[in-house]
Amino acid sequence: MSSTENWIAVGSVSDISPDTGTLRVMVEGEAVCLYKLDDTVHATQDRCTHGQASLAEGYIEDGLIECPLHQGCFDIRTGAAVTAPCKEPIRVYPVKVEGDTIYVEANP
Repeated sequence: MSSTENWIAVGSVSDISPDTGTLRVMVEGEAVCLYKLDDTVHATQDRCTHGQASLAEGYIEDGLIECPLHQGCFDIRTGAAVTAPCKEPIRVYPVKVEGDTIYVEANP
């Protein structure tokens, strides 16, 4: 985690859909997608860098989020674009969980 203390409470672990594994939240006016992979919560920007679709509406498989519009995939942990047509990475946000509350660092 970075040394800045700009953590924003965005929801609860229990708010993340058990069906999709995602939750769309807002962080300082930006749409952010939360993911639950195993027992770890991750956060990325919610918009695909290729087609601008909401990644919270995508599909998670093997640590990747598949964009629902053109099926390009991003690595949830690193933000890397891993399949075409996506070429540009997505932003990844630092996350911490205290109890059931999820915090995202707004300006890492």
